[in-house]
Amino acid sequence: MTGYDALAEVYEWLISDAKLTPAEFAAAFDDVIGLLPPNAHVLDSSCGTGQLAVGLAGLGMQVVASDASAVMIRRTEKLAVELAASLRTVRAGWHELPDHFDDASFDMVFCVGNSLHHAEGASGRLAALESMSRLLRPGGRLVLTSRTWELVRAGGSRLDIRDQLVRRNGRDALVIYRWEIAPHWEQEHHIEIAVARVDADGSVLVRSELLSCWPYRYDELGSELHSVGLRVEKSTFDPEVEGYMVIATKA
Repeated sequence: MTGYDALAEVYEWLISDAKLTPAEFAAAFDDVIGLLPPNAHVLDSSCGTGQLAVGLAGLGMQVVASDASAVMIRRTEKLAVELAASLRTVRAGWHELPDHFDDASFDMVFCVGNSLHHAEGASGRLAALESMSRLLRPGGRLVLTSRTWELVRAGGSRLDIRDQLVRRNGRDALVIYRWEIAPHWEQEHHIEIAVARVDADGSVLVRSELLSCWPYRYDELGSELHSVGLRVEKSTFDPEVEGYMVIATKA
């Protein structure tokens, strides 16, 4: 999985206003959180800067936050300390998770933030899903969010510049996405994300990173989930909407 180390310092400018705080991020998943038993064991398997993991811990869950990026893990730990949230962190990519946990350790695994496309190709994606499935207890659920890659690919290679500044903690930033769309689905694609932050003294801090990704069709994802023992229970997929959520249950 690709790192995000360069973007970790400015990652809050990439999070939507509605999910900026841990409580708000967790509230976005109220429907699935309501399915959990008391004192549930939950894994946030691509935790980023920790908003969701810390939000879940604030609800009294036993939370583990994992990420392939050491910098993201440090930011998650810092946020947990700031909000006095109790959680465990593990630096690991998806394929490494079974090295850290016994099978059937969790009631729910989250893989959100449009992260799965960083798994390398169909084989890497299947290995990631297999790892997450192994960690779920029977009847446990995987909660996954994804870009609608059918729409992304239809737009072709392009430069997307946000039409307004994003304000976080009194500072503004301009967010830019540059898409490199390969000719074929199975080929490596690229997204370059740049955040230009304007500091109080007028100086501009720019952080950018070129990220590899391997897109997938919605139907392809459904077949892969089924192949690792997960049944799609709910999906918000709409081919005309930019993103969707899938909830899949372990048989």
